[in-house]
Amino acid sequence: MEHFDVVIVGSGHGGAQAAIALRQNGHEDTILMVSRDRNPPYERPPLSKEYLAGEKPFERIQIRPEKFWADKNVELRLGRNVNEVDPIARELVLSDDTRITYRKLIWAAGGDARRLSCPGSDLNGIHYVRTRRDVDTLKEELAGGAKRAVIVGAGYIGLEAAAVLRKLGCEVTVVEMQDRVLARVAGPELSDFYAAYHREQGVDLRLSTGVEAIEGADGRVSAVLTDSGEKIACDVIIAGIGIVPSVGALIAAGAAGSSGVDVDTFCRTTLDDIYAIGDCAAHANPYANNKVIRLESVQNANDMATVAAKAIMGDKQDYDAVPWFWSNQYDLRLQTVGISIDHDRAVLRGDPADKKFSVVYLCEGRVVALDCVNNTKDYVQGRKLVMDRAEIEPELLADATVQLKELR
Repeated sequence: MEHFDVVIVGSGHGGAQAAIALRQNGHEDTILMVSRDRNPPYERPPLSKEYLAGEKPFERIQIRPEKFWADKNVELRLGRNVNEVDPIARELVLSDDTRITYRKLIWAAGGDARRLSCPGSDLNGIHYVRTRRDVDTLKEELAGGAKRAVIVGAGYIGLEAAAVLRKLGCEVTVVEMQDRVLARVAGPELSDFYAAYHREQGVDLRLSTGVEAIEGADGRVSAVLTDSGEKIACDVIIAGIGIVPSVGALIAAGAAGSSGVDVDTFCRTTLDDIYAIGDCAAHANPYANNKVIRLESVQNANDMATVAAKAIMGDKQDYDAVPWFWSNQYDLRLQTVGISIDHDRAVLRGDPADKKFSVVYLCEGRVVALDCVNNTKDYVQGRKLVMDRAEIEPELLADATVQLKELR
């Protein structure tokens, strides 16, 4: 039976950063990274943007060149899943029946794309943008002549994919059950702006609309049937309806958790010497009024990875990172800082017609988040307001001629 000092499960941003941070903080013993993905660690956000558009080859979205991992003595076991965790024996059983023991375990497995479950959801031509293989398959079908796309879900993934497909000349219909786009992550002001902009770019956007079934011909998708009885012809379908945290083996081993796996301020699970980071880690976030949430972002994965690595090295530091996110769609760059889910007031700063504006979110008079469209200056300066939970009069925030740094 093989033994490694630290085993990292997952090769996304969190897993890669955990290995890097361990070496940076003086860890000299063995490190193993196990991943279901067959590729060395790579960035996931470009999958629905530059990689899908063909603007970046795979080599340019790798987190580090492949040689880096060998140079740092980080062993990669790719194309394998962790099927079982024995926290007492500190043993893992992989999908190839390999058994591995560990001293410390970092679970950075992320999540699986949530699948459609309606009739016809097993047809060919349905795609999920989660891995390189997902996008490569979609690109092959587009290159083969697929021109009509239905996208299910109007979150970041769905809208980013819609923007790319429009650039590629596809007919695009977006179907969203909610009554606005980006409903989980932004306020109505931003949702309305993005909905209008996508429609200007030729996207057929159907809000408050669900998918009843998918029709096919010769085993491939041919149309989407909506809950209003409409039939939308298509060659491909992209589903961006969230993820299911990949924590089954941990929960089966006795770790606490409902949506994901629960971790404390040092990213430790309830199982001894097992940490969890990134998309699958449910934690009390200080920027969400200490609500237990999961954050699906590069920032969260990277910062949690560093916290876990330092804790393993004996330098315990609470996870207290300011959340941030971004999304590129057409010529719009959205940068978000903070978490707006509990806001009770939104202040518009600038004119959306100029394609450069911000929305400042307040809760009980204090700044909790900003959405900034083509407005990096507000994003950078607003970060301090979020960190300080600054109490500023809405009228002052609304004056775009005044820099945010002057309002601290």
